[in-house]
Amino acid sequence: MKKIQLEILGLSSSQSQSGSFALILGERHGNRRLPIIIGMFEAQSIAIQIEKINPNRPLTHDLFKSFAEQVHVSILEVLISDLKEGVFYSKIVCSDGATTFELDSRPSDAIAIGLRFGVPIYTVESVMSEAGIILSDLDEGAESDDDDDDDDEETTSNRTEVAETREPSGQVSLDELTKMLAQALEREDYEKAAKIRDELNKRNGGKE
Repeated sequence: MKKIQLEILGLSSSQSQSGSFALILGERHGNRRLPIIIGMFEAQSIAIQIEKINPNRPLTHDLFKSFAEQVHVSILEVLISDLKEGVFYSKIVCSDGATTFELDSRPSDAIAIGLRFGVPIYTVESVMSEAGIILSDLDEGAESDDDDDDDDEETTSNRTEVAETREPSGQVSLDELTKMLAQALEREDYEKAAKIRDELNKRNGGKE
């Protein structure tokens, strides 16, 4: 199983889900992005560790770290291992010095803990292929659209309005969804890009 190393690129509040945040992971040696929607507490815990802030009292993930250290368990890596029906699954790979074992975890918790131990974050190709967003291909598509602006100015204007006001649905064509995805990425609206990506994957998979 080939693993793909990821790094945290950004963390922003969700525009459509109150109390949720979009965690953006990027392929370390590639151009794909993996957006994951996480809860407020987990986002706070991740942000605190990234910014090297010491809370007055330990958070749950700090407590996990202290407990693991007391029982002489080390964390080796975090693996986002699967994606089922739009839900990500992950594992925390641990070792007690003699045995290596895995703990099932939500990706947000696993990443918050992994950051505290300074371990790498990985995913697998199957997850990245299904949920990853490739920036370069879509950027080229956006540039191609820009080249046609003079010839089809009214269509371009309408297209922008659609991208701003409509959610991906069965009423939007595949070409339109692809252009909307490129525009969402250009604005760094990764949450909307993730929704459009899911709709494209559903269409390409022959559903609906």
